[in-house]
Amino acid sequence: MATSETAPVSSTSARPRVSRRIGGIAESATLAVDAKAKALKAAGRPVIGFGAGEPDFPTPAPIVAAAQQACADPRNHRYTPAAGLPELREAIAAKTARDSGYQVGAGQVLVTNGGKQAVYQAFATLLDPGDEVLLPAAYWTTYPEAIALAGGVAVPVTADESANYLVSVEQLEAARTPRTKVLLFCSPSNPTGAVYPREQVERIGRWALEHGIWVITDEIYEHLVYDGVRAESMPVVVPELADTCVVLNGVAKTYAMTGWRVGWMIGPNDVIKAATNLQSHLCSNVSNVAQRAALAAVSGPLDAVLEMRAAFDRRRRTMVELLSAIPGVDCPVPQGAFYAYPSVKNLLGKQIRGERPRTSVELAALLLEHAEVAVVPGEAFGTPGYLRLSYALGDEDLVTGLTRMGDLLREAS
Repeated sequence: MATSETAPVSSTSARPRVSRRIGGIAESATLAVDAKAKALKAAGRPVIGFGAGEPDFPTPAPIVAAAQQACADPRNHRYTPAAGLPELREAIAAKTARDSGYQVGAGQVLVTNGGKQAVYQAFATLLDPGDEVLLPAAYWTTYPEAIALAGGVAVPVTADESANYLVSVEQLEAARTPRTKVLLFCSPSNPTGAVYPREQVERIGRWALEHGIWVITDEIYEHLVYDGVRAESMPVVVPELADTCVVLNGVAKTYAMTGWRVGWMIGPNDVIKAATNLQSHLCSNVSNVAQRAALAAVSGPLDAVLEMRAAFDRRRRTMVELLSAIPGVDCPVPQGAFYAYPSVKNLLGKQIRGERPRTSVELAALLLEHAEVAVVPGEAFGTPGYLRLSYALGDEDLVTGLTRMGDLLREAS
């Protein structure tokens, strides 16, 4: 009989407890910063958080009322079609035509558990192992993780503040290889707030069409644009691209519904059918109550949306003014979403409160410790040397937080 000293090692003991695929996923940097800020506030510190990308407004009352009514309706107590409530899919198709001019059928719509699930399912449906995705940087933190989970390879294409954070066709062409299958396109952009003008959207769309490259276009911030700018939908600008284009969207940002978790993907019938098959095994259907709320949102007027946008615009101008007044900070004016993405490269290596932050990660940590301001460092978005600040927070907190930040950074020497 073997003793404990001589017992053979289990054949599974040397194997990782967590799969390499899942173990390699990085935590969402934006959610991590938001969680840390909330934890410090709960501990009594007056931290002001610029990290989370969610409106600070309540969901409009008519949408909440629709959800309350849905709770009492037995129809919503059961499974419903995996692709989404038929009436919601119809309404999303109608809303898409109204807002962007893109004409699609309800069968081309798949309702998902928030925009993140739409992102993942789009990549999972299109990519085989080794397929490359051109990823304009700075990029939203979830994109590269979703690409990797789908077996793809993210190929960053970087545009800095000198180009207003807009990548060019020439840059995309230089990054294209025989393995390139998809271009991820996001306008208005998270994290930069950049919005591509129509002529550049058309050039990129026709380039993708010429080379047989799929486009996944994230339009979640379509209504949050300023200064007369319009967010152009690529399959509208380049109609021939429709058969190789997937549009992602949702109710989270437009209707202040981040917690309701309703997004969608729109695409060719075969792609939507395949993604629906995946979703049928992944999560069955999206919460019916949340779908009923989303139905009220996309079917209703945009009055509340316009009010929120006016508030965001006011805060945007205040944020750019206060950031631009800080020596060493270069803050382009964002034209969309609710983020500013200033360069802080000129502050790195300078002494602040006895420290010399060499990276934007270190600078963000210093801001949290000494100014009690939470921001997300550019490393999370693929471009070190920057900070992302959301202006989706109250006016008073915004001014207080930026004043603290400015007072600290002016000590740099």
